[in-house]
Parts: sequence; C-alpha cells; structure tokens
Amino acid sequence: MTIRKIAQMKFNPVFKTAHESRQRYVLLKGGAGSGKSYDTAQFLIGRILSEPGRNLLCVRKIFESNRLSTLAELQGTIERTGLKKYFTITKSPMEIRCANGNSIEFAGCNDAGQRDKLKSIQVPGGSLTDVWIEEATELAPADFHIIDDRLRGDLPEGLFYQIRMTFNPVSSSHWIKAMFFDEPDENVLTSHSTYLDNQWCDPQYRERMERRKKFDPEGYQIYALGEWGESGGLILPNIVIEEFDIAASNFDHAAVGQDFGFNHPNAILELGIKDGEVYARREIYLRERDTAELICAANRAEFSRKAEMYCDAAEPDRIAMWQKAGYCALPCYKASGSVRAEIDWLKQRLIHIHPDCLNTIREIQGWRWAQDHDGHYTDAPTPVDDHAMAALRYGTQPWQKFGCEKREQPLQIPNDAFHIVLQSSRGDALGRGKKLKPL
Repeated sequence: MTIRKIAQMKFNPVFKTAHESRQRYVLLKGGAGSGKSYDTAQFLIGRILSEPGRNLLCVRKIFESNRLSTLAELQGTIERTGLKKYFTITKSPMEIRCANGNSIEFAGCNDAGQRDKLKSIQVPGGSLTDVWIEEATELAPADFHIIDDRLRGDLPEGLFYQIRMTFNPVSSSHWIKAMFFDEPDENVLTSHSTYLDNQWCDPQYRERMERRKKFDPEGYQIYALGEWGESGGLILPNIVIEEFDIAASNFDHAAVGQDFGFNHPNAILELGIKDGEVYARREIYLRERDTAELICAANRAEFSRKAEMYCDAAEPDRIAMWQKAGYCALPCYKASGSVRAEIDWLKQRLIHIHPDCLNTIREIQGWRWAQDHDGHYTDAPTPVDDHAMAALRYGTQPWQKFGCEKREQPLQIPNDAFHIVLQSSRGDALGRGKKLKPL
C-alpha cells in the first residue's frame, strides 16, 4: 500500500533527472511557480518512507521560516497523499518522525546559536543522510560549509549523502553560481525549471507572470524564467548584507517605514542611521493581514513605539489605528518627483541590511528601473515587488528632509513637513510640530 501511494505521487517531468541523481549536490534553480519546492517535498517524503536509514535536515536561513515553507510543504504532501498514519508531526519542537525509524529535523543559520546547533544536531534514526536547503540564495558560503561538513562518515551499503538546494536565482555574482554552475563538476547536478514546466500552474498565476513580462521584462527573466540577474538597471546596488547590533541606541536616529498592503505584502521596516549610512534593522512582511493583526505582530516583535513610523499617506484610517495602538505613526510625504528624489538620496549612501531582513534583501536585489519599448532604462522604478522599498523610502524621509546628523537637542519638524495632518477624535491635529528626537 505504501509503495503504491508513493508511486501515485504526481511529478513534473522536468525533475525526473534530479530524482534519479546520486550526486552529492542537486541544485534546483528556477523561476517562481515552477513547482520545485512542491516536487522536492514529495520526493523527500517518498525517500524517507521507502528507504530505511534515511534522515533529513531541512534548512532555511531563519529557523522559523521553515514553519511556513519546508514543514508546510512536507506536511501537505503527507496529508495529500494519504500517508498520515506513517508519520508523527510536531510543531514544537519542529520535527517529523516516520514509522520506519527515519526522521526529519529542521534548522536555521541566522545567528550563532543556530549555527552551533547545525554543527551538533543529532537524529534519532541514525546518521544524517539528506539535507534540503530551501531558498538557498539566502545563505552565506560559511553557512553552506557548516552544513556540508555535517555529511561525513561511512554509511550502510546502498545509502549515500545528498544535499538538495531549491532557489530562485538572484545576481549572477552570487556565490552559488560560482561554486556550482560556472565549472563542470561530477558531484553536481543542476536543474532548471519555470512556471511553463509546471503542469499544475494555475491560469491566474500565468496571467500574473505575463503581466510582469510586460511591465518588467528584465525582472521577468529572473523572477519568472529563473535566469541569473545582471547588475544592469539595478536601482540600489550600494548595499552590504551583514550582521550588526540592531539596538536603537547604536544609531544617531531610529525610524520606521510602513507600506500598507493586504493582497500585496504589508511591509514594515525598522531603520537606523549612523554617520550618514542607512541600516535596515528588522522587518515585518506579511500578506492577508488586517491592521489589527499587523499591530499584534509588531507588538510580539517589540517594535519601538517611540520611533516615528512614516506610513503610506493614502490610508489615514490605518495610520489612525496605529496611533491608537500607541505607535508614533505619521503620514509620509508624497509629491510629484518625490520618489525619484528619495531614490537619489538613498543612492548617495551605503545601505546596510541585516541578514534577517530576507524580503528587503530579495526586493532590493531585484529592484530595477523600468525599460521602454526599445529596452532603454527609464527614470521610473518597475511597479512590482517594491513593498519593502516603499517602506525604506518612507522611513528615511525625515533624514532626507531635515538631515541625519546626531543632535543633542530635538529637531523641530515644521507643521507642514508632511502633506496630511490627521485629526484625533478630539478634533485636534495629530503629528503637528513633530520633533525628531536624539537618541
């Protein structure tokens, strides 16, 4: 019965070679919607169930990201294929146990504690044999080497070590391209797939990709077709991704930017500035959450209520809800040419991004100038996938307008600095005469 259920799993033909590979490194590169994560989850559940002695480690840069990605995909496969009686799934701690003694563990590598856990992780079923690294481009080379070093020692006959990496490509200068794609290696199998290879890609998704092809042809090549990105057209190449102490006291000023969304992501960025350089400290990036849910998320993350939060001015009612919740929420400034002016300001300084700000990193690495019909870059950004970028622009507005040097005395922001003045329930103005406080 079990073997028959595994045989009934539906796979896209494009992944057949990857299923048959015995090479140590299997890299599934592709565009969004290609089905590579769905396929990988099915394949690995089948392997864990049918091959005794197999034990899997699922890795994301941030440990908790596994909950909505690798764990969710694996659990979905188990439930969809009628295999629930063979597995025990727990979410705290996050793990999956198979009736044959095999196990699936989960790990992250976003801080020293998680990296130490990777070095010493134990599996109750014996040796760790398989690793699935989801969104592999999020990892640094040092993260990968720690994982790779875990797969060592003799295995029983018939077993072999294998690391499967699934990802959407980013810059052509990424270390994964140099390490696995640029030179032939008998230990490496690479696979490429797009939404066009996915037999079960829904029509609405295909329409979205075609829209992107129209408005952002260069981004379409990367996001939809899974091609390595080039540096041409990047709006903000002046970034460095690095770990730093995110405490507000380390910066000359702290602020928050928020771009509202529901079907599109709602992006909130905690920002700092030090010696004229911008720091993206933390992010909240959620879809399909109402304002009350977003406020709860900010409360859980202990986002600062003291720092000014500059929000999309188009939705004053949502700003008012944040104010009532105790946050110093204010409308941002919008005017003709303001987006380009904000970009010009950001281009003139180094932007440090903490590695935990995964969506900010993804957006900024793909944020490009739009192209005209002749393929020439225009002065307008592409109008897609720019939610964290809007939050970045909004949150840095006070520094752009009034300077960013550290002050001993508060700076008085003029009443008309921002073009909307909200009214409280008492009828008096909110946000009038706002002070930019020194830390």
